[in-house]
Amino acid sequence: MVFTGAGISTESGLSDFRGKDGIWTRRDKGLPPKKSKHFDEVEPNSAHLALVELQNMGIMKFLISQNVDNLHLKSGIKPEMLAELHGNYTLMKCLDCDSRFGRNEIGWNREVHGRGSRSESEALGQPVCKICQGRIISSVVNFNEPMPDKEVSISKEHSANCDLMLVIGSSLSVFPAAHLPKLAKQNGAKLIILNIDPTGLDSIADIKLGVKAGEFLSLVVNEIKRLLASPR
Repeated sequence: MVFTGAGISTESGLSDFRGKDGIWTRRDKGLPPKKSKHFDEVEPNSAHLALVELQNMGIMKFLISQNVDNLHLKSGIKPEMLAELHGNYTLMKCLDCDSRFGRNEIGWNREVHGRGSRSESEALGQPVCKICQGRIISSVVNFNEPMPDKEVSISKEHSANCDLMLVIGSSLSVFPAAHLPKLAKQNGAKLIILNIDPTGLDSIADIKLGVKAGEFLSLVVNEIKRLLASPR
């Protein structure tokens, strides 16, 4: 299993949140955020693509992500292999039946209908669910909003039953998401953390590597391919 945070996307040009120069770190110091690309301007990097290769080889069984940047799906991760705990900025969802829709698919115009956060009042004439006519909101989970039940449930199930969890680019300081690597460890899984900065679970990790994810995962994929190709 793989668990990703904002750090996996920094090599695509996005800022992380709790790294040494992250958005929340700078805010807490009274500093403005560093200039970063918009989600629409970035592409998956070599770390994202390495995970796709691990998926296609049948080695990665499931991916849990805290990211809303859509780069995992854009890179080729299959939707059924992915739980986006904090939502996806490209997707709207129905509060009643939990169906997901692209903004263009549902006719959502941010200039007319707003961002669609759960806390906003329902705008007059905003699109409704194509399945059940329920209220549509952004799938992105903001502070103090509940994480999606379906994604949380399947993530707990996979975490409790995996034999290895690889954490990439997460500070592991945002709960309840950060409980999942602990759950895996408590159920006998090995825990490997890739993060240049310290994380909240370094003390229980079997391996902690302060390396760039893209370069390292590319080496891992190449080594796995070599081993699979070797005669036995």
